[in-house]
Amino acid sequence: MNVNKDLNYALILSRQCMWILGIWPDPNVSLNAFRPKIGFMCATCIMGLYVIIPQIINVIHAWGDLTRMLELFVASNISTMAVSKMIITRYYGEKLQTLVASVMTDWMTSKSNWERSTMLKLARSGRSLSIGYFIVGISALLVAYFIRLVIFLQNIHQPRRYLSYRFDYIQKSPYYEITWFLQISGATYAVFGNYSVDSFISILVLHMCGQLINLRTALNNLVDKLDNRSISSSKFRKGLTAIVIRHEYLIRNTKTINDCYSPVLFAHMLIASFQLCLVIFQISTIIIENVNISPTKICFLVLYVCLVLTQLYIYCYAAERLLLESTNMAYGVYECKWYNLPPKVAKDLMFIVYRSRIPLKLTAGKFANFSLELFGIAIKTAMGYLSALLTITN
Repeated sequence: MNVNKDLNYALILSRQCMWILGIWPDPNVSLNAFRPKIGFMCATCIMGLYVIIPQIINVIHAWGDLTRMLELFVASNISTMAVSKMIITRYYGEKLQTLVASVMTDWMTSKSNWERSTMLKLARSGRSLSIGYFIVGISALLVAYFIRLVIFLQNIHQPRRYLSYRFDYIQKSPYYEITWFLQISGATYAVFGNYSVDSFISILVLHMCGQLINLRTALNNLVDKLDNRSISSSKFRKGLTAIVIRHEYLIRNTKTINDCYSPVLFAHMLIASFQLCLVIFQISTIIIENVNISPTKICFLVLYVCLVLTQLYIYCYAAERLLLESTNMAYGVYECKWYNLPPKVAKDLMFIVYRSRIPLKLTAGKFANFSLELFGIAIKTAMGYLSALLTITN
């Protein structure tokens, strides 16, 4: 069994993007390695100096013009979130290296066909979400490239030239061209930074779901063996002890993922709601005021809405599956043939039931749990903000 092949299948593009950005928590490479440091520093510095800071300055300059302020705010959000997620991933690198090593071990030690089949099924779900996210992100990025390039070519020979994220005092060549290229690079880093970390987290969570399913199946098989008298009570207790220990191990790993990313996911949820509201507000303003705007810009705004929704959905889907599979451990005990076991042996199964009473969750800080219900609430909240904005502007 080729572990690297399986790991590449599960993580697909996320692993390569994180490696380029210098944040891939490879258990075989030190976090202080020269190449990852350079990639991480380049990405964060370019986004900070050439995207986030110019947009903050522009928001201050546009104070009072609500439409312009909202447009600038949207542009800086995605870069700010990318930098935050990359910093968090780098900061908790050692913990994440342990998790990746655990994933590699799971692939390497899975001997049964049903174990591998379950892992591949969950990996396929994560892969599909990741590819869909990547396609939407790349599409939005390509349309943005086209818009920026057209503006660049139109302004290149003008006495006053504008950058993608305005630094109006940079006019001389080659400083103007270099700054324009760095700002485009910053936008690229922002999309790939968000994509790589979002996909990485969701695939890790889905992997934990696969391990919980395998654990539940192993428990049912173990009970069936004792019921059929193919194993002794001592071997059953030994197998049950291993299952309980493994269950506790998966709970710790899941909590580690949540502890690392919970604060930044809280910010992500809030910002995603605001972004969704503000971009739809821009589209509504264009439609209501009959603004003459190119179809390419409309296409970009629609793709951006899809990108924000995909970002939020990928977390909500993975968290919903985690919630389901963690509670199913208790149902798995109930569904097995415990009634055919001796009372003293059957009571031992209650350890798993008690531990599964509190479901595993992916949280947004301490305020909300990611789920498909939260996905609907976020959209509903964004539409409420949109209604308020339209009322204010009218």
